[in-house]
Amino acid sequence: MKKTALALAISALPLAVSAASAPSQEEMWQIIQQQQKEIERLKADQKVADSKINATADAVEKTATVANWASRTTIGGYGEHHFNHFKNKDDQVDAHRFVLYVGHQFSDTVRFFSEVEIEHGFVEDTSDGSGPGELELEQAYIAWDFSQGQTLTMGQFLIPVGIINETHEPDTFYGVERNSVESAIIPATWWETGAMVSGEILPGFNYNLAVHSGLAIDPTGNGAVRGGRQKSAKATAEDLAYTGRLVYNAISGLELSATYQYQADVTQGAAAEGEATFYELHARYQIANLTLTALMAEWDIDGATFAANGSDQQEGSYIEASYKITPKLGVFVRQSQWDNLANSAADTEIEQFDAGINYWLTPTVVIKADVADQVNANGDAVNLGLGWSF
Repeated sequence: MKKTALALAISALPLAVSAASAPSQEEMWQIIQQQQKEIERLKADQKVADSKINATADAVEKTATVANWASRTTIGGYGEHHFNHFKNKDDQVDAHRFVLYVGHQFSDTVRFFSEVEIEHGFVEDTSDGSGPGELELEQAYIAWDFSQGQTLTMGQFLIPVGIINETHEPDTFYGVERNSVESAIIPATWWETGAMVSGEILPGFNYNLAVHSGLAIDPTGNGAVRGGRQKSAKATAEDLAYTGRLVYNAISGLELSATYQYQADVTQGAAAEGEATFYELHARYQIANLTLTALMAEWDIDGATFAANGSDQQEGSYIEASYKITPKLGVFVRQSQWDNLANSAADTEIEQFDAGINYWLTPTVVIKADVADQVNANGDAVNLGLGWSF
């Protein structure tokens, strides 16, 4: 455009000269000055046009970059509110959990996933740690599909064990509260930091192999495994843990799973004892609208201190039957028993019977109600819940 404008201006000069008869030197100088001004004006106009074109190109490039980033990033989450009417203590209302997910797909084979959770409404900074809530980074890992059907997970992830530890959104299970066996014995929700290889070894056979941070149980307390979760918060890593799981799901509606874990010292050097082995088995079978579930889990911990209070063996199991009356309405019954002091002289086993209903407003928004009746404990309750995920 610049060259064209300049050429037109120059070509117009002889025409302007020829249009007048014998122009004077002064008139010729005025014509040249006018043409020079026109050339400068055209150059300025071209600069403005170029600037607008460049700005538009930059905006398009930035928009494309943002759109590409956004299309590869996902946001989700879940939450639940509970009302508990207890037989032997004050009733309670609890904003139990509010969780946000953020994930990003870096490439076809590399992705990121994270999960941040607030428990019990708010976090209070108290000197003795007695505040009602918790703010937790539950997951933060990179997953790399290094070959067809094989994935390496690195970072902070949920341990591959049980049923609800990896899938615990409230619309995916029955009962207002998570079942006590998977809370007290497994102990869900349970995450660690490390590396894990996962994949399919044969059609219908999937595996997980992980090396990760371990528990740090105080053997002088009650020895309960749940209190030994370090949650990747400056976790002592003198003794790592090793977990393996095998899942069979080749038959439609059936899942069979076995998990084994070993840790040389679950006290992390606090005592000259603590070698621990853990196993969990579960089966789930869905026949039309009926789902049957059975799970058992057990810890075996060596050491005189653990043996003294009976916590060297901790075990639990439950069976559950649920039935979808309609796509929106389901009912369930569950019988559970667990004991964190299974080798103590006292009768410390807790048995619980649960029955209730779930009503799904949408596939991922659920209203729940159930009753819990405990034997050898004071946990009798009527529970109401609201849960969602997206």
